[in-house]
Amino acid sequence: MTHEEINSGENVSMAKHFVLLGFSDLPNLQGFVSSVFAIIYLIILIGNGLIIITTIIDPALQRPMYFFLANFSSLEICYVSVTLPRMLFNLWTQKRNISVLDCAMQLCFFLMLGTTECFLLAVMSYDRYVAICHPLRYPLLMNPKKCAQLAAGSWLSGIPVQIGQTCQIFSLHFCKSNQIHHFFCDIPPILKLACGDTFAHEVSVYVVVMLVGTVPFMLILTSYSKIVSTILRLPTAQGWTKAFSTCSSHLLVVVLFFGSASITYFRPKSNHSAGTDKLLSLFYTIVTPMFNPLIYSLRNKDLIAALKKLFLKAQCHGSP
Repeated sequence: MTHEEINSGENVSMAKHFVLLGFSDLPNLQGFVSSVFAIIYLIILIGNGLIIITTIIDPALQRPMYFFLANFSSLEICYVSVTLPRMLFNLWTQKRNISVLDCAMQLCFFLMLGTTECFLLAVMSYDRYVAICHPLRYPLLMNPKKCAQLAAGSWLSGIPVQIGQTCQIFSLHFCKSNQIHHFFCDIPPILKLACGDTFAHEVSVYVVVMLVGTVPFMLILTSYSKIVSTILRLPTAQGWTKAFSTCSSHLLVVVLFFGSASITYFRPKSNHSAGTDKLLSLFYTIVTPMFNPLIYSLRNKDLIAALKKLFLKAQCHGSP
């Protein structure tokens, strides 16, 4: 392992790099860990890529629900690509240094894409709310222009806020160490390295998380409360089943993402430990994006049929 550690008391903000320790505490499993994460990355790229391609080329999927799903799959690829390639590089080369600028950029993109995911999940719940509660007005309320505006708003809404938060965090002086006990640059392990009183910065982080996390989550809860109310008024059990089946995949993804992320950022600072932070971060940054294509595909008959047609076409073109 080739990296330098600064002495306590030296100002890391003037140094050229941090050290991402990652999984260095598992020296005998480096090859196994890197292989597992390389396979996971391929699964995420292929699974989400297939959803994007299928929703674009299949005429039966030219609907708002699948437009947002394609956006979500694109987001998952970007979201994972912020952290996983760097982690794999560190595992393969055992060079764990990362410059302060690269660390800040990684954190900024991670936060911006995380904000996009929060708002996009809220938009997807709104789409299901309109489809179930106002089916006759659905084509008017969710027209192509409105869908494009909602998607663009989700992608762009977090940019100014998270750039500001990243600049604020990296304006701190880091005098404890330059070793980040994590596999990527995240807020909790970076704040641990800061010297002096970080209370104001921690409050700022909580306020931003409340805005970009809690507001979309409350919108999702509101949408689903209205959806459940509408479903319970349906006359037949078959209607209940059909309505719930269109929402179950999205609801499961919401629980997985918001559950693990909220535990990470809302736990008291005294309860933070390097091992727990890494485990929770792995869950919402890597494991959930890996399962998302599977969750959506297995619960959606239209998507399954479209994927089958795509594979059949590929086989026909590939056969002599």
